[in-house]
Amino acid sequence: MYHVKQTPEISVAPMLDWTDRHCRVFLRLIAPHVRLYTEMVTTGAIIFGDRDRYLAFSPAEHPVALQLGGSDPAHLGQCAAIGADYGYDEINLNCGCPSDRVQNGAFGACLMKDPGRVGDCVSHMINTAQNTEITVKCRIGVDECVDEEFLHTFVQSIHEAGCRKVIIHARKAWLKGLSPKENREIPPLRYDIAAGIKTAFPDMRVIVNGGIKTLTETQTHLDTFDGVMIGREAYQNPWMLTEIEQALYGHTTTASRADIARAMIPYIEDRRATGTPVKSITRHMLGLYQGQRGGRVWRRILSTEAHLPGTTGAIIETALAAVDQAVGPEWIAA
Repeated sequence: MYHVKQTPEISVAPMLDWTDRHCRVFLRLIAPHVRLYTEMVTTGAIIFGDRDRYLAFSPAEHPVALQLGGSDPAHLGQCAAIGADYGYDEINLNCGCPSDRVQNGAFGACLMKDPGRVGDCVSHMINTAQNTEITVKCRIGVDECVDEEFLHTFVQSIHEAGCRKVIIHARKAWLKGLSPKENREIPPLRYDIAAGIKTAFPDMRVIVNGGIKTLTETQTHLDTFDGVMIGREAYQNPWMLTEIEQALYGHTTTASRADIARAMIPYIEDRRATGTPVKSITRHMLGLYQGQRGGRVWRRILSTEAHLPGTTGAIIETALAAVDQAVGPEWIAA
């Protein structure tokens, strides 16, 4: 059983098309302690597709969790075992995504309406990946089903199956009528409903997600929850993670934004040698200078030149030089 008041867990949410392996290497340079999650990977992609393409990752990414999408208990069990063999620190079941893609596959947020099936899925995953933590990410509700009792019943099913960590996006999901983007913004945040789970299941670690953008907000939520998961803010303004690292883990970085950018050059060159386009890596670095002078030129160069034929890791130095020129010596001295 977990001690509920251990070091708080801060994580970056799984985000489709964003938190791939290149993004995670970049974020790890900024935040050594924050837990990182993969994009959602479907069981079909793992069982029938190019496994290494979806699951391979750098040892530098630890602690890193694999998020699975699926609804077949046997397939999820098989994929959990595969993920454990790859060395992931956690295998997470997606029960929160409301997109048409997951609805067509009858998984994601749809699963919240079938807690018995989710319990079976979790049980199979725990049995096949015995040395790897199995967790669930969900919403507070789906469609008209949103209240303390609905969420309690859902969490009870995974708790009985052996799950001891749940990540709750404190918004309900509308399966029809709202886009995935609108589902992240329109349904109201109800942290109080998520907090009720922490009270009802004191032996579970409850991580809250949704609308959290600052260190102050993070610290406030840690008064109630065991951890906080940050989504798009961590991607669009990754330097904010340095504040969290210092305040919660005592890690004060001596690296500048430029140092972090230069640290990516060997990785870019290594991946380029295996056929990865430079733009596939640099697109995740656009937010490094968010809110800073020179940020616009940084984004412009990486956005417009990284896709050109023959581009190498040297584009980072080109962009940094442009940032220095845009900032000017007076600003640097200040």
